[in-house]
Amino acid sequence: MLELKNIKKTFNRGTINEKKALEGVSLKLEPGDFVTVIGGNGAGKSTMLNMIAGVYPVDSGAVVIDGRNVTRQPDYKRAAYLGRVFQDPMMGTAADMEIEENLAMAYRRGRRRGLRWGISRQEKENYHEALKMLDLGLEERMTSKVGLLSGGQRQALTLLMATLRQPKVLLLDEHTAALDPKTAAKVLELTQELVEKNSLTTLMITHNMKDAIRLGNRLIMMHEGRIIYDVAGQEKKALKVADLMSKFEEASGGEFANDRMILS
Repeated sequence: MLELKNIKKTFNRGTINEKKALEGVSLKLEPGDFVTVIGGNGAGKSTMLNMIAGVYPVDSGAVVIDGRNVTRQPDYKRAAYLGRVFQDPMMGTAADMEIEENLAMAYRRGRRRGLRWGISRQEKENYHEALKMLDLGLEERMTSKVGLLSGGQRQALTLLMATLRQPKVLLLDEHTAALDPKTAAKVLELTQELVEKNSLTTLMITHNMKDAIRLGNRLIMMHEGRIIYDVAGQEKKALKVADLMSKFEEASGGEFANDRMILS
C-alpha cells in the first residue's frame, strides 16, 4: 500500500545550515499495517511523513502509494490517497466553518466539485452518525463553528475527517502530543477504533514508547535520517521500554538522550 524506495533529502544544501534529513530510507507497508515510528529529535520522522505527503520534493528515490508512483506529484494531488492529522490541533480544521462544513470538505477531498447544494440531507445524517462514535456530543452541535471547540475536540474531529474517505494511507504526526493526558488517551482510543474498523494502512509518529509498543502491528525506530530498527508481530508485543532504549544504544552507538520520550 505504501513503499518508500531509498528516499534521500538534504535541506539547505551547500550552506552552513546544511542538514541531511533522510539518508536512503526504504520502507514497505502492506495493506492494513499499523506502524508506529519513534526516534529522537531530528531523526527524520516528520520529514519522512512530509515526503510521503508531498510537502517537500525528494532529492532522490521514489514514493509509491497503492501501486502509483507519486514521487513527482504535488501535495494537493496526493490528498486523494492520504489522510493526515498534525501535532497542532488547530491545523486540521477550518475554525470559521461549521462542524458539518468541515466534514463536507473532508468528504469531497480528491473529488470534483459541482454546482449542487453543498450538503445534502443524507450527508447530514451520515455526519451525525459518524460524530456519535466520538462520544463528545458533537453530533448535537453540527452547526457550531469549529473555532469554539477545545483542542481535544478539534483533534478528534480532524481524525474523523482524515478517515472519512478511508484513505489509502493515514499519516499521524504526533497527533496527541499537544493534548493533556486524559484527552490524549481518548484520541488514541479513537485512533485505534477507526484504524481497526476501516482496516486503514497507518503510519503513526509518537514520542511515547509505551504507546509505540502497545499500538499497531509493527514498530520502526529512526536515527539520523535512517531506520535503525524494525520489529513486528510477537517480537514487538514482547518489547519493554528498556528494550527499546537498549536497541537504540546498540544500533546508534550512543545513549538515548531524548528527555521528552524518556519522561513519557
